[in-house]
Amino acid sequence: MTELPAQPVVHEVNTRVWLRETGLRTGRPTGLAEVPKDVWDEITPSGVDAVWLMGVWERSPLGRSIALDNPALRTAFDAAVPGVGEEDIAGSPYCIRRYEVDAALGGSEGLAAARAELDRRGVGLLLDYVPNHVAPDSPWVSEHPEYFVRGDAADVRRDPAGFLDTGRAVFARGRDPFFPPWPDVVQLDAFAPALRQATATVLDGIGRVCDGVRCDMAMLLINDVFARTWGARVGAPPEEEFWSEVVTAVRRGHPGMIFAAEAYWDLEWALQQQGFDFCYDKRLYDRVLNESAPSVRSHLLADEQYQRRLVRFLENHDEPRAAQTLPPAKERAAAVLIATLPGATLWHEGQFTGRRVHLPVFLDRRPDEPADPALRAFHERLLSRVHGSGMRTGGWRLLDCAGWPDNDSARHLIASCWSGPAGRFLTVVNLSPHQAQARVRPPWSELGEETWELTDLLHDDRYGRSGAELLGNGLYVDLPPWGTHVLSAAANVG
Repeated sequence: MTELPAQPVVHEVNTRVWLRETGLRTGRPTGLAEVPKDVWDEITPSGVDAVWLMGVWERSPLGRSIALDNPALRTAFDAAVPGVGEEDIAGSPYCIRRYEVDAALGGSEGLAAARAELDRRGVGLLLDYVPNHVAPDSPWVSEHPEYFVRGDAADVRRDPAGFLDTGRAVFARGRDPFFPPWPDVVQLDAFAPALRQATATVLDGIGRVCDGVRCDMAMLLINDVFARTWGARVGAPPEEEFWSEVVTAVRRGHPGMIFAAEAYWDLEWALQQQGFDFCYDKRLYDRVLNESAPSVRSHLLADEQYQRRLVRFLENHDEPRAAQTLPPAKERAAAVLIATLPGATLWHEGQFTGRRVHLPVFLDRRPDEPADPALRAFHERLLSRVHGSGMRTGGWRLLDCAGWPDNDSARHLIASCWSGPAGRFLTVVNLSPHQAQARVRPPWSELGEETWELTDLLHDDRYGRSGAELLGNGLYVDLPPWGTHVLSAAANVG
């Protein structure tokens, strides 16, 4: 088992797509055990602490059939990959039949080989868990009807899209409260004691083969959310929260196992309190993409310890590609911001090279797209330099950016600093298409009167500034549109 740092950098990889493309490169079918070492090196550049192999579990044949018969899905598939064939449609990785590694990927032996390759690089392994639902052909459906939200024949007649009649019982189809039911999954009952025990057992098994799990739509299992979604069908909520009970049980056998939650609706704090190490920071994602620097800054005023348990990202398999949604300069500025904030960070395979097509997770083939070598070099330098500096092992603080009465451009800047055993670091990001100036005063009272050398970790520029200036008026910064500074401060002994 690889021990992950307190704020890990995670690289998400679509396993089936990646293996298929690896096989095309090697000229032979490739499972997880046959991936060449240089290909492992490509997805574990310096600064990456863990790889999330998305979609390793056995997908549902019945779920795949449902997808093949869905005209809206088929249209979306063809829009993403023109000419896509049925052989390219693997089914949803979140319509899981069993938590066993798909034989097409190399089975459990292949996963063990993959984990060993990652471990040799000091990189951890994350996998998925889907707590809200299972495929309609999951063995649980016939063997454990007590695990599910139930219905009756009248429900099927009234709402055939919302309920599944298996011939032996009627079950609700999986859903969240704001959208129609998903047609390819069956709803688990988060209030059922037997389901909670079964969930802990499955997660215990997953914990034996990886270092952590990303729990899909984790907020749906919060007692209050689940009660409002299903009402009288599931009865009164238990005294203990679903996740508090399950995570506590799993950690008895796996005390170091990482739990990361896909979370929305501002429920991150609740999930952290219920045992999750990390929760998606979707609110920051939305603000960076669609709002102004002051909005981003207000988000970053939250308590540092809370922020350390968030997952910062600019894309993942559920969101559009960053290269599609952001202009190139803004994409780089946003990446610098994300990489230097507290919390875990999530990067999506293809993000570094500028892929623009958002691939439906049902597919195991994607279109060819030209790689952007400069963008890849930028991301790899960013992750490597931030990691090598050790800045994120210290304490973090958001800083004020002071302007002048006749110049309010400072409002476009986000400044923060890290201080700790690895040294002192100052980041300033211009989150606007306008030139911006400000004075930024770091909280380093120990600087004294001597001259300090500020080295930009990304550009290797060097600036000499006196401690008196930094502590007095503050560091003067003048950044072009979407410009950045990532500065390391060291006493000038020359």
